[in-house]
Amino acid sequence: MIVLAISSEQMGRGDDRLGEVLMRSHLHTLTEVEPRPHIIIFFNSGVKLAVEGSAVLDDLRTLEDQGVRILLCGTCLGHFGLKDKVAAGKISNMYEISETMLKASRVVNL
Repeated sequence: MIVLAISSEQMGRGDDRLGEVLMRSHLHTLTEVEPRPHIIIFFNSGVKLAVEGSAVLDDLRTLEDQGVRILLCGTCLGHFGLKDKVAAGKISNMYEISETMLKASRVVNL
């Protein structure tokens, strides 16, 4: 099982605008390539990618339609005041997130 863990709205460090472009491109690319991750976990500010108004919502919904599970850190959503704005994925908790990562054959961190 491949798990993708996304902890921010940007891919990489350095220029934030470039990082946002790279993250959008990466998530879109995942809808078109194999293998896809089995599960994508969003935590810290990464949860902002799965809420209303996010530029990647269509891609996240496509990934869900393709069978990719999307888990969102409930504590993180609460911290940012976004629990009522979730537009893709399932609100989860650290128990499920930790268990999922520990059971994975590979975890890719972004």
